[in-house]
Amino acid sequence: MNSTVIITAALLGALAILLGAFGAHAFKKILSTEKLASFEVGVRYQMYAALTLLVIGFNFSFEYQSEQVIYYLITSGTLLFSGSIYFLSFAEYWKKNLKFLGPITPLGGLLMIAGWVAIIIRFL
Repeated sequence: MNSTVIITAALLGALAILLGAFGAHAFKKILSTEKLASFEVGVRYQMYAALTLLVIGFNFSFEYQSEQVIYYLITSGTLLFSGSIYFLSFAEYWKKNLKFLGPITPLGGLLMIAGWVAIIIRFL
């Protein structure tokens, strides 16, 4: 499980850097300032998740189900939170109505928060 967590962390981290670079350069030309700011929030939180997963990947044994739950909460929350922000940021440019993704963003955030709360509970 440690390898899975560390690989997930590395993939999320690498993708965050890649998307951040595109956001700072290529996407500036096609996204409004407001949409670019939202996109950057998604990148930032994705990197926070990558770093968190890296720390828990090196420090947890994953013998306990609670440690596995933390991984799943943070990972799924990040995919929903950041992923929905990325798609919503491009909806106008793509001329697509993706408003149905709006409720997905807070759900992803809630899962990430639950992951952090699970970390607290794990150590209590």
